[in-house]
Amino acid sequence: MPGTRRRQSRRIDSLLLETVRESVLAGSGPVTPSSVAAAVQASGRLLGTAGALEAAESINAELNGLGPLQQLAEDIRVTDIFVNGPDSVWLDRGFGFERSSVHFDSEHQVRSLAARLVSAGGRRLDDGSPCVDVRLKGGYRVHAVLAPISTAGTLLSIRIRREEVFTLAELRENGMFAELVETVLRAIMAQRLSFLISGATGSGKTTLLSTMLGLSHPAERLVLIEDAAELNPVHPHVVTLESRHGNLEGGGALDLGDLVRQALRMRPDRLIVGECRGAEVRELLTALNTGHTGGGGTIHANTAEAVPARLIALGALAGLNAETVRLQVSSALDVVIHVERTTDGRKVASIGVLTDTSDGQIVVSALRWSPSGVTQGPAWPELATRLSMKTPLNADWAPVQELAGAIPQTGAGRES
Repeated sequence: MPGTRRRQSRRIDSLLLETVRESVLAGSGPVTPSSVAAAVQASGRLLGTAGALEAAESINAELNGLGPLQQLAEDIRVTDIFVNGPDSVWLDRGFGFERSSVHFDSEHQVRSLAARLVSAGGRRLDDGSPCVDVRLKGGYRVHAVLAPISTAGTLLSIRIRREEVFTLAELRENGMFAELVETVLRAIMAQRLSFLISGATGSGKTTLLSTMLGLSHPAERLVLIEDAAELNPVHPHVVTLESRHGNLEGGGALDLGDLVRQALRMRPDRLIVGECRGAEVRELLTALNTGHTGGGGTIHANTAEAVPARLIALGALAGLNAETVRLQVSSALDVVIHVERTTDGRKVASIGVLTDTSDGQIVVSALRWSPSGVTQGPAWPELATRLSMKTPLNADWAPVQELAGAIPQTGAGRES
């Protein structure tokens, strides 16, 4: 029966894996594809040329790569892989979650893979440390959770950093935004406006930020602050600082706030916090208020309108009251770019301007995307004015008020 042959094949593969693992780990050198291939050949199995090659690739993935998940990671469209159980593997290729046909033989195999990946990142995954986040060579960010914290068994979440960086034109061609929005994004960078890119997890914030940073003038020095290095802008002068977890005794930790303070001593032309999610927002706002224009980062928010409240909440973690945050934000940030994941892929849903009102700080829409096209919001005149300012590096930038006539008006008084 086909099912019997598949079960038998898995048992044979498991036995071969153990044989090869013992063989290569007994050696003094590193585990390489060639040493794995030699061990497969030395096992005495009559697999044939194609079978031996397939076995070597599979076993090398088990020992060095992502195991059964390696084939998913090799698809350049995959950005995230999730393991909810041996028979529940999901992936994201930019259009939401898809169930994969990949599966594990047992919960033990999932836990073993999780433990090996975490160990490769210099940390441990066990009952004393059941929730761990690590970054691995190859651009993988791995988060693992063990039972009983997870009621379903071992959970794995893998974010894949792709080395390829898209141009704005490529993102436009892929449907992320219209030509008018591309022009505005270029102007935001050219005029050194400070900005935040908001959106939910997996909405494309990091992809858009990397692309926009690549538009910075070649003479500028970019200092990137990240919890896990994911930004890789195409630019000649980039410095990245990455936070560090404490050791087993809790010492040696460096958080994002510490790194922002260090970065200010490195003469950044643009200071970027890859993801604002804690007290480091205080240091970032301070930097943007003391001459470090043109910087910013990303922030998790369901809508652009939620960004002011998110900033107040993060400021509270740093001991700032709401009024202090409002005053800091008013002079620090110019633009909020909100991205969303839709059924048609990731989209720049709106571009807004932070505005003070009698009821507090709000984000007023300047441009908004909908399936019917891009419309102009109440804040467009203000944004167009900011984008038309001349700077020494970009004195020849054409005024963007010319765009106003090409963008339909949103309904009177409507805001994003």
